[in-house]
Amino acid sequence: MAFWQLTVPASAETSDGLTNFLWEQGALGVVEEETPGSPAQVRAFFAEATSSTGLLSAVNAYRASLRALGFAEAGDARIAPLLDEAWASAWQQSFPARDVGRRLRVVPPWLDGTGPEARDAVGRLTVVIEPGRAFGTGHHGTTEGCLVLLEEALAADPGAPVLDIGTGTGILAIAALRLGAAAVLAVDLDPDAVAAARVNAERNHVGGGLTVRLGEAADLIEPAPIVLANLLTHAHLTMAARYRRLVAPGGQLVLGGMLDHEDDRVTDALRRTGFEPRARLALEGWASLRLTAPR
Repeated sequence: MAFWQLTVPASAETSDGLTNFLWEQGALGVVEEETPGSPAQVRAFFAEATSSTGLLSAVNAYRASLRALGFAEAGDARIAPLLDEAWASAWQQSFPARDVGRRLRVVPPWLDGTGPEARDAVGRLTVVIEPGRAFGTGHHGTTEGCLVLLEEALAADPGAPVLDIGTGTGILAIAALRLGAAAVLAVDLDPDAVAAARVNAERNHVGGGLTVRLGEAADLIEPAPIVLANLLTHAHLTMAARYRRLVAPGGQLVLGGMLDHEDDRVTDALRRTGFEPRARLALEGWASLRLTAPR
């Protein structure tokens, strides 16, 4: 035995918070699994030296706090030993290549043997993303929705510069450059995310067009023709007035991270600042939006 595999029941409302909690506990890898007809769950992998009883106790305490807040946390967390070979296989099989929208293909680095340029010949623009501590691999409904609407936004305004707020792994920023954006400024409050985005930019050979900065949206001054933000609903509601300043007149705003019964609140808040909805995409219980700013 070389690793522990921890499996925890989850829901759309709690999986992101649970994933972050498991990273903080020292996970080597975390996979969110949502299969139609089956309850969602999170699988995390830990080194053999980790105390299995201590880990299980910490997870149970965290889930108890979620229940106290009103979240339904049914089922028990389970932990089991995993052989060295099985760890690598289990981790990598959770991230197959994935076609997104009309033009994109998201690929983990262990499947990218030929490089982006060669893969482009089959009709898809490849984005190579290393799954890690930062959010965004293209395998989650909210990230996929943003990628699809980003493609639409750049089709409507080819070559436009892009601002990516809360970049995570940098997947949206890198995809924007692969889709023809002139330049992208990506910001995030998390140093791990900034580091991951920079590594992924180098891996995709787009470093020259991408600026990744540690900071928050309040620090930004210059508006952009296309603004991306894959955040949670409460963050969008807080940012509604600021989005109006950050999106250039007539520009486009692509948002993700909203549960598909919450996005109408975001739409209403943005309408009050002058935005007009153009497209909505719901995937796996998550909603993404594309809106335009007034001219």
